[in-house]
Amino acid sequence: MELLTVENLCKYYGKGDTQVKALDGVSFSVPKGQMCAVIGPSGSGKSTLLHILGGVDRPTSGKVYLDGQDVYAQNNKNLAIFRRRQVGLIYQFYNLIPVLNAEENITLPMIMDGRKPDSKHLEELLAMLELKDRRKHLPSQLSGGQQQRVSIGRALFTSPGVILADEPTGNLDSKNSAEIISLLRKSNREFNQTMVIITHDESIALQCDRILTVSDGKIVSDAMTGQ
Repeated sequence: MELLTVENLCKYYGKGDTQVKALDGVSFSVPKGQMCAVIGPSGSGKSTLLHILGGVDRPTSGKVYLDGQDVYAQNNKNLAIFRRRQVGLIYQFYNLIPVLNAEENITLPMIMDGRKPDSKHLEELLAMLELKDRRKHLPSQLSGGQQQRVSIGRALFTSPGVILADEPTGNLDSKNSAEIISLLRKSNREFNQTMVIITHDESIALQCDRILTVSDGKIVSDAMTGQ
């Protein structure tokens, strides 16, 4: 089953001779439960693609479907609800709320959505993330690796349709990077969680099921890894 489908996606900035084609006719689909890496040089369109998949930035043209829903056929209010419920975003620099502890950061998206957090699910996530003894710590009291674990917990807590990760290990050392990718892989396998991960690290990409290579706003390669 194709969970995520992209059809002829374009994103242009500017007009005329100065126009920049960040995405230029991108089409692909991702089956439910697949862990897909997106690689390519700086400026190739990777981050633009991720933001459009997540409902953060509207395309110039083209379609994005998540679980059969036309993402950009929605008004801004419904698009915001869609982002909270159907997309889990993981950033390179964590984007945690500094005055909230680890547990509060993880549950924040559900609370903002007016829903009561599931305490059993929270306990399961904290155990998987190895954060039970850090649940009341503020981000400033956590290591970089622990902060990224909180970020992953926040993305997973609402059980979204897709997890989108933008260079999730780019701010970490090699040991923490390996642990974070292992954790994402575990989440992918245990929860059948669909993931799209932007990375510049080929060794990380090779741990995913599939690698999309982007260059000059186009997909130039689409290969399975055999994982």
